[in-house]
Amino acid sequence: MAKRKIALFGGTFDPIHLGHTTVAADAAKHIGAEKIIFIPAKRSPLKGFFPKASDNDRFAMIALAIADNKNFQVSDYELKKPEPSYTLDTVRQFQADCGSETSIYWLIGADSIDELPLWYGIVELIEECNLSTMYRAGCEPPDFARFTAIWGSERVEKLQRNVIQTPLIAMSSTEIRNRLAAGRDVTNMLHPPVADYIRKRGLYQSKIKP
Repeated sequence: MAKRKIALFGGTFDPIHLGHTTVAADAAKHIGAEKIIFIPAKRSPLKGFFPKASDNDRFAMIALAIADNKNFQVSDYELKKPEPSYTLDTVRQFQADCGSETSIYWLIGADSIDELPLWYGIVELIEECNLSTMYRAGCEPPDFARFTAIWGSERVEKLQRNVIQTPLIAMSSTEIRNRLAAGRDVTNMLHPPVADYIRKRGLYQSKIKP
């Protein structure tokens, strides 16, 4: 009997945008995952700064963005933990909750590959879940061969098996924050309820008055 598959999508989501949900849906289809769980991080262990929006605001925006997709969920697991939270700990918790009959996939962007050797417990993470790298159509697929010497050929082959091509969507949370701070339009980048939430809460506005 085939195992059920669940994909976990971590990040700061500051804010969540159409690119996040589009690639997540595409990755879920590629994997055959029955659901994607968005897991906002309190702070990335590799970044020395906190997200611009609060934990509550980021969680609320994700909930608004995914409300119409029955296969999407959001978890505050990492937000409730002392920061920083580590992916390995999160994967182990979800694996324990879901049971051995479930295969856990953790989605990352191809732009994170160079940092992978710095991740806490990266060898165990590769072994204990399916670390799935999403890369944009039109870009070169990631090549993990350079890590063979430190991780071994079996782990590298597993990483290569879990590479996913996703649609080319040119947008980022950083760009959205910069646009909002400059008073520019971002309606084509955000889910309408998220754009409305940001406007009503005055998020990402420049503190400098003209």
